Amino acid sequence: MRRETSSSETVVITGAFSYTGKYATRLLLDRGTRVRTLTNHPERANPFGDQVGVFPYNFDDPDVLAESLCGASALINTYWVRFPHAKTTFETAIHNTQTLIAAAVKAGVQKIVHVSIANPSLSSPLAYYRGKAQLEEAVRASGLSYAILRPTVIFGAEDILINNIAWFARRFPVFGIPGDGRYKIRPICVEDMAQLIVATVDQRDNCVIDAVGPETFTFEELVSLISTRVNRRPRLLHLPPALAYAATKITGFLVRDVVLTWEEYKGLMANLLAPEGPATGSTHLSRWLEAHREEIGRRYASEVKRHFK
Repeated sequence: MRRETSSSETVVITGAFSYTGKYATRLLLDRGTRVRTLTNHPERANPFGDQVGVFPYNFDDPDVLAESLCGASALINTYWVRFPHAKTTFETAIHNTQTLIAAAVKAGVQKIVHVSIANPSLSSPLAYYRGKAQLEEAVRASGLSYAILRPTVIFGAEDILINNIAWFARRFPVFGIPGDGRYKIRPICVEDMAQLIVATVDQRDNCVIDAVGPETFTFEELVSLISTRVNRRPRLLHLPPALAYAATKITGFLVRDVVLTWEEYKGLMANLLAPEGPATGSTHLSRWLEAHREEIGRRYASEVKRHFK
């Protein structure tokens, strides 16, 4: 069931200038929604100009945070951290998100669209997945109407993983595959993810949705496909996971970034990025790569540079 949308409604989205948030914000503005964003970087250039109001997170002052949410009908929450960095840890991200949810309740927000991850679990040995499950519980317990979206790998013009696989394939004669490479991924396009986010703002019923595309690849198939699309043929070398991780640690030191974390290795190899069920995105990665073969992987995409500098 959907509710009537109003051109006068206000939606707050975290990270409107970041990857997925930027695409969702464009869709919200296109339909006449008033948009505010919460961000860790209010000083950054606003690509939307005066169309989007900009507020800092103010996690340390919940009353001020609640004020920035007042008058909004919905909160779209994409806030999280991919890995601990400096003073930012999974524990602080969990605490901050709980503070944000409480502020939304206090401000009278009616709906929260919360971006989680595929296959979260309170019993997971992986802090990333366990933290995501804790926050899903907090969303459910908030009393707000909610939609929980569980993406896998999100690909698009500014993505990290797919782009950097292409970057490695373009520059090195060998590509290390952790383990047997048979573990699977169901990537979703960022435009499809944004459409899903905005569509669920209007749903009355609570829902939990796996955000997955129409294609499933083993990791080895994915690397081979990307390499073929950028007209490269690196030798695919199967490595013990610990050795593959050590190689990415060395590469990360050279590019001053975190290429992949050990938890991401474990989650990938545990098939956590390939949930079963119908596709909720329509864009085929294989076709997208063909259309973007000239530009993908030309530059390394740094997570640290994007979010922490």
